[in-house]
Amino acid sequence: MNVLPFRYITTPIYYVNDRPHLGHLYTSVAGDILARFYKLLGYGVKFVTGTDEHGAKVDQAARNQGVSPQDYVNSMAKAFQDLIHAAHVQADDFIRTTQDRHHRAATALWDRLEKTGAIYLDHYAGWYAIRDEAYYDESELTDGPDGKMAPTGAPVEWVQEPCYFFRLSQFQNPLLDYYHDHPEAIGPDSRYNEVVSFLNSGLRDLAVSRSKMTWGIPIPGSNHVMYVWVDALTNYLTGLGYPDTDCPEFETYWKESIHLMGKDILRFHAVYWPALLMAAGLTPPKRLFAHGWWMSEGQKMSKSLGNVIDPFALMDQYGVDRVRYFLFRHVRFGQDGDFSKELFQQRCNHELADGLGNLVHRVLSFIQNRLGCVMPVCSEIAVPLDSKYGAVHAGAETLGHWASEQLQWWIQMIEEQNIYGYLESVYSGITKGNAYMAELAPWALLKLANSGDTAAAQAMHHGLYALVSFLRDLAIALWPVIPSTAQSMWTQLGLQGAIQDSAKIGKELKNSTRGVFSCFGSDLPAVIGQPSPLFSKDV
Repeated sequence: MNVLPFRYITTPIYYVNDRPHLGHLYTSVAGDILARFYKLLGYGVKFVTGTDEHGAKVDQAARNQGVSPQDYVNSMAKAFQDLIHAAHVQADDFIRTTQDRHHRAATALWDRLEKTGAIYLDHYAGWYAIRDEAYYDESELTDGPDGKMAPTGAPVEWVQEPCYFFRLSQFQNPLLDYYHDHPEAIGPDSRYNEVVSFLNSGLRDLAVSRSKMTWGIPIPGSNHVMYVWVDALTNYLTGLGYPDTDCPEFETYWKESIHLMGKDILRFHAVYWPALLMAAGLTPPKRLFAHGWWMSEGQKMSKSLGNVIDPFALMDQYGVDRVRYFLFRHVRFGQDGDFSKELFQQRCNHELADGLGNLVHRVLSFIQNRLGCVMPVCSEIAVPLDSKYGAVHAGAETLGHWASEQLQWWIQMIEEQNIYGYLESVYSGITKGNAYMAELAPWALLKLANSGDTAAAQAMHHGLYALVSFLRDLAIALWPVIPSTAQSMWTQLGLQGAIQDSAKIGKELKNSTRGVFSCFGSDLPAVIGQPSPLFSKDV
């Protein structure tokens, strides 16, 4: 297998000034899908998420609630931890920027930047948006009803204070050269073009401390705290044990890292972050991928409109796997999406209930009701295509090799973060499975077999064995996206253990001369489990 996986997968750490929303769920599940897929390939993967707990917005939110900043962030961090657990996201680590290990990492990075001369002390006078925790040039501002506004619509205020600066202006050409040599470093392509255009417009040195605020990581030897974005971005190093860059984990994972994020914070990740890393003598992450935003029924989500989608309520109402599936089947990852209850119901009912659920139930119910739950016996045989049941046998062979034929495509889709393309391939397989079940018509073959037609019995067994093998392959392919449903399929097929422990696509590929899976030679149980519907149509 010629695949170099992204072995260190991260979401942005989520800012805790408010409750989790649909965008947080979206990025977390995306990272989970990538991590689960690479783990199925047999690779060691570290998937990290967490919370960003410093900055003016957090301090302000704590004051509004009459609690200390630390008490406030403790309660908010729990909400984000609850979200990933509720969404069945298997994060390997959860970083909090108030943790001692993160303070050590951020302080070590700062010390390194000072030693290389990348930081100097001066005075800052300019526009700052507390909501964005970002500095803006006057040319970027617009006039709003209550004063000047940032491009994001956030109000800005004029700030004057002593400040440390990072020599960002020195990294314009190094960054342009780096992205010229590594065009794959930013996805999708439209975001790459956006970053290069921004760099070509010129860079100014970046204010990287605040002296009028105390809720942040202290800068040694001063009364300043680190600018919250310098603090937050360092979390990607914290997750690998920085400053110990000689440890095996850092060496193994950093060079194969991918940062997932919403498009609104791409500039911080694609300009500030790689420049800070270069200044510290570290390589930029291998890839950044910025996804789009979600709207609600055609409108931008807003508290004032009352159309903000609560991810907890959404999963409680419809089920976790339906939500995970829809988010990545409905829109290409990287583009903006619109959450519509009607479209959600249509896709889930048609593809999950009528498509996947119907196929699994028809196959397994037939084996239960007509064959006493006993797996059909199948041996590899050569059947002439022009024989009476040649088409049935040929279809079984095709279905049995579906997964092996799709594997390289799946790998390519995941490498490109094209989860939509991955699911498109899997759903195409579901359609093929349903079509073959109709073509096989095992109820008709069983009637002929009971009348003494041994060729019909042989064709029925061959076809059903291929279908069960196909469902096994399908469960594995679906596990990264809808893990609970995939595990239910696995159990109903009579297979033991957890999918992630029992099925390693990489191992299967290396051990098979015919492909990853085959209806001949696959380890299927002698007896299936108890069939039960995977999905109802009550959404």
